[in-house]
Amino acid sequence: MKFASGVWWYVVPLLLLAFPAFVVSPTLGGLFVVAAAFTLFFFRDPERTPPFAGIVSPADGTVSEIRTEGDRIRVCVFMNVHDVHVVRAPDDAIVERVEHESGGYRPAFTKESERNEKVHVGFEDSEVTLIAGSFARRITPYVEEGDELGRAERIGHIAFGSRVDVLLPPEIGYPDLEVERGEKVTAGETKVASNGDANADWEWGG
Repeated sequence: MKFASGVWWYVVPLLLLAFPAFVVSPTLGGLFVVAAAFTLFFFRDPERTPPFAGIVSPADGTVSEIRTEGDRIRVCVFMNVHDVHVVRAPDDAIVERVEHESGGYRPAFTKESERNEKVHVGFEDSEVTLIAGSFARRITPYVEEGDELGRAERIGHIAFGSRVDVLLPPEIGYPDLEVERGEKVTAGETKVASNGDANADWEWGG
């Protein structure tokens, strides 16, 4: 099992505290060990197998909102505490910008989260936005301007719960969507929208 970047900054202090805690109380020491194990679970980074074509979900979680912004569609994915928090590229693309936006730390499932801290990863015709939540105090992008990415390649990690949005290319309309509000999605594997790839899927399948 792989783990997301930065996991040992959280796990090592918990394990170091566990040893003296065991001297004071076996229960207290056990709590530190459990906390370390939970942190490892939270930072897990499993491999994913993307579909041959299409735009995939950038995050594990539940589709919390689908809305129109001008001539574009935004799909929002809320990540619960038990979801994998590694964020992935929705399609093959070149990173054109990585921008940090300061903000608060309101619960990611509320409308107030629009004012939370964010990191925008912009591509030629789409954008992924990593949004901090009430407990998510650290967003770690893995990419920088000019990086060439494949579909489902890792682009960042958010520590301890949050939300990820994907702003779809302008040519994608509601008939192209393959998810709906309330649906569970898997980063890098669940197809959020087709992008004229129906024939490609048919040819690939034989």
